[in-house]
Amino acid sequence: MKSTLKFLKRIKSAIFHSIAFYPILISAGFFFLAIILLFVENLEVTNALKKEVPYLLVQDNETARTILSTLFGGILSLTVFSFTMVMVVLNQASSNFSPRLLPGLISNKKHQIILGFYIGTILFSILVLMSLGAYGSSTNAVGFSVMVSAVLGAFCIGLFVYFIHSISQAIQIHNIIDKIYASSTKLLEKEKQEQKENSSEDQNTSCQYWKTIPSKKTGYYRSFDITLLQDSLKSKENTIEIIPYADQHIWKGDPVLGIKEPISEEELASLHICLYILSNRHEDDSGVGGMIKLTEVAVKALSPGINDPGTAINAISKLGQLVEQALKIEPKTILGIADCEITVIHNKISALELMRIVIEPIRVYAKTDSTVSYELLSALIFIRKSKEMHPDYAEAVQNEIIALGNDLKKHISNNQDLKRILELLET
Repeated sequence: MKSTLKFLKRIKSAIFHSIAFYPILISAGFFFLAIILLFVENLEVTNALKKEVPYLLVQDNETARTILSTLFGGILSLTVFSFTMVMVVLNQASSNFSPRLLPGLISNKKHQIILGFYIGTILFSILVLMSLGAYGSSTNAVGFSVMVSAVLGAFCIGLFVYFIHSISQAIQIHNIIDKIYASSTKLLEKEKQEQKENSSEDQNTSCQYWKTIPSKKTGYYRSFDITLLQDSLKSKENTIEIIPYADQHIWKGDPVLGIKEPISEEELASLHICLYILSNRHEDDSGVGGMIKLTEVAVKALSPGINDPGTAINAISKLGQLVEQALKIEPKTILGIADCEITVIHNKISALELMRIVIEPIRVYAKTDSTVSYELLSALIFIRKSKEMHPDYAEAVQNEIIALGNDLKKHISNNQDLKRILELLET
């Protein structure tokens, strides 16, 4: 039963995050709108309205066909052109910035809604055109629907203008960086607030575990769904520690859960159902995911083919602020679950790991560029000076500053540039 529920949740998530969700939903709405309008065309109220405003209705059969055919062809061209623009934008983002940015551009709901209106208008026009060609049908029977089709066509032209503006803004790298920064900041602040409100014990609590559960597959740990726990397990007082942090890559056989009190083999097996381990890293702008995206943007900007230090500096500036916020969060979050005797411990990414996956790649690629390295060093010093940083993290940040300083002393040949960096190191 729990396996079926997990499967249904995955299907639901796949549907709601699909690029086709909004277009299909809107197209279905236009389909039913066409059916309803064709049905009410012959009602007395509609006929009375037609007599009041005859100048808004098409009376000639051929004119109606021409209008509908033109709308069909024109909106179809807009749809094809819009899809083509999306493909060009995705290709440019993948080539110049990072392939990891693609899901964020694809999942833009505004663009999906616009495409849905295009497809819905095409479907609406087809249905009205088919009705016009039906046996015994007259122009008067679809005059109102033809007028609605014309209005929808004009609205689609306005949407197309907005689409061009929106897609041109979406591909600009500073807008992409700002969007990642804003969404990651929001998630980090939410995580910190939840930690303050929901923590039921001292964050540094540690305990000996009865058993650790290894992972059954290799992948990226995403989440632990407490709602999928067996009812018998929920009623027992116990502690479950989730060993990896969110988005951490784990290998098959690595410890993934720690259980404090003994449980049955059936309950032990059911814990695997609660785990979401995906084959790919989650593609949203979650705290760690957003920082990794900014790191990849910075590294790609430093590559010889792109050579855009300005973008790298912009990404590092935002990255430093995100890392500073992430290091304010406690290493563990201990949560008591409502209507459940289970206590769940979530591990957060450590400063050492954060330096390895976020700062180190930029340090390696930027060690010969004094301008970018200076910005990276400034960001690390800003992080080190944070008064709210957890004390356990200070050593990792300081070690990264020392490592960066050592790299720069070896690879910066200009004495003047090196002098500025050494002066910054001494602050």
